[in-house]
Amino acid sequence: MNEPPLLLQLHLKPMRSVARSGRKRPAMRRPRQPATIDIRVESPLWKRKRNAKAVVRRAIRHASSALALSGGEVSVVLADDVSVRALNRTWRHEDMPTNVLSFPVDAGNADHARPHLLGDVVIAYQTVDREANMQRKPFAQHLAHLAVHGFLHLVGYDHKTDDEAMAMDHLEALILARLDVPNPYIVRDIPADI
Repeated sequence: MNEPPLLLQLHLKPMRSVARSGRKRPAMRRPRQPATIDIRVESPLWKRKRNAKAVVRRAIRHASSALALSGGEVSVVLADDVSVRALNRTWRHEDMPTNVLSFPVDAGNADHARPHLLGDVVIAYQTVDREANMQRKPFAQHLAHLAVHGFLHLVGYDHKTDDEAMAMDHLEALILARLDVPNPYIVRDIPADI
């Protein structure tokens, strides 16, 4: 009854010396499988940005890697303001377009025989373009930020409280730094004549 818990017992067992056995043990880590990212272009406006799919794919792969996630499937829809406004009205009861919407899959209902579905991210072209222009940043950098932001929502991050927002903002900035994207939460001076 006074025995340590099994996990502690495992750590207390004497380890066999590699020097005595004369051979090295193989590494026990399994290679992580990258997330499968399905990107569907639903609006012809995205043809203006030929590298959009590559930007989104790279951003989500870096986010997945930073969180040490293994596998999973993400669906990304590159849409327009009309489509995103309809989704926003239906699911969030806000009758306006927004830059990105995330629809996480309920992990409690996951079927273990199938690949783990993380959910859907929908990005609105006109809103992303408008915000990038207003913030004087390259479209691709803003798109990468929103792809990371949407992905983090799929895996459980949120910004409903100040503490959650700070944690999520910090994580986004770290991931974006790996992509050579400046921290989007640092306000930069914009010339007054613009």
